[in-house]
Amino acid sequence: MAQPPDIGDTFVREVDENLRRDQLRDFFKDYGSWLIAAVILFLAATGGLIWWRGHQQQRAEGQVEEFAGLLKDLGANNSSQAPKKLDELSQSGSKAVRASAMFARADLAIQQGDIKTATATFKSAAEDSGLPQPYRDAALIRQTALEFDQLQPQDVIARLEPLAKPGEPWFGSAGEMTAMALAKQGKGREAGQLFAAIARDNTVPSSIRDRATQLAASFGVDISTALSSQAQ
Repeated sequence: MAQPPDIGDTFVREVDENLRRDQLRDFFKDYGSWLIAAVILFLAATGGLIWWRGHQQQRAEGQVEEFAGLLKDLGANNSSQAPKKLDELSQSGSKAVRASAMFARADLAIQQGDIKTATATFKSAAEDSGLPQPYRDAALIRQTALEFDQLQPQDVIARLEPLAKPGEPWFGSAGEMTAMALAKQGKGREAGQLFAAIARDNTVPSSIRDRATQLAASFGVDISTALSSQAQ
């Protein structure tokens, strides 16, 4: 007697496929409009981001050109509008433009005898967490140099401690001011040793090293023998 065909597996697959198709249709019926809206929002956000980045780049390029024009005007002693324009560029979203404008604004203030503005501008740059660390360190050095006579020696030492170490890019300038602060505290021996360390460091600019050699000698530290041995 012939056996009926085994349709169990086939039937189950057909039912499963129909069920999934019905579920998918119901899902799009219930949530299709939300999905379309989400896709539209995603595309709009992506397009907006691309446009914003392009706009920012275009704006930064314009600010670079504006800054270059300002420098040209300053070179021609035409600085009447420079402070205002530099203050505006100091708020730029471009880190390079912002830092350059802040340094130029501070230097212009120094030329004009406005030490208060120069100091405040360097301080703002030093505290700007959005700027690369080299810019901030340079600003801190300039700020401290302007404030040096008004600061307590211990404040100078504490402020410059991270930079006044051999191997640091600003060791020469930071170390020199730190040594001078130590001398103000009556710590001549420590000051002389720090000046000697600066004089021995070949990465420090020669002008600072020459000055450090003389100052080390004034505190009784003779480094000529050490320098001679380094040169050989």
